[in-house]
Amino acid sequence: MSIQTGQPAPQFKLVSSELKEVSLSDFKGRKVVIHFFPMAFTGVCTTQLCTMRDNFGYYEGLNAQILGISVDSPFTLAKFKEENNYQFPLLSDFNKEASSAYGAIYEKFAFGLKGVSKRAAFVLDEDQTVVYAEVLENAGDLPNFEAIAEKVK
Repeated sequence: MSIQTGQPAPQFKLVSSELKEVSLSDFKGRKVVIHFFPMAFTGVCTTQLCTMRDNFGYYEGLNAQILGISVDSPFTLAKFKEENNYQFPLLSDFNKEASSAYGAIYEKFAFGLKGVSKRAAFVLDEDQTVVYAEVLENAGDLPNFEAIAEKVK
């Protein structure tokens, strides 16, 4: 079951594409926009994160931190971040703990793969309470970027 609005956000510590440990608690006092995505270098995932990249200034101006999370390795995420010029951290949930805690994980995915992050978006307020939650069953769908932006305002 995925996390619902009004609930405290599950805490996590993940490894970034820069090979540094990043905790959700590092961003307490700021709004946080978390984007889970299935796999780096795929079309819809690239569109999802590029949309956030292209609107980065909007979120930065509202004291909001964007985080991208997938089960890809930190090395894959580093290359993905470099090739697409993402200005926000990409975090590896290689052990699938954050994806599972947020209810954003496919038990079975395409090509027989198991334990892949679902496409999902969460907005947390400054106290790290979930104020927006969207978990998509169809990996080909994109989150509602307008609704995310509205909740960050």
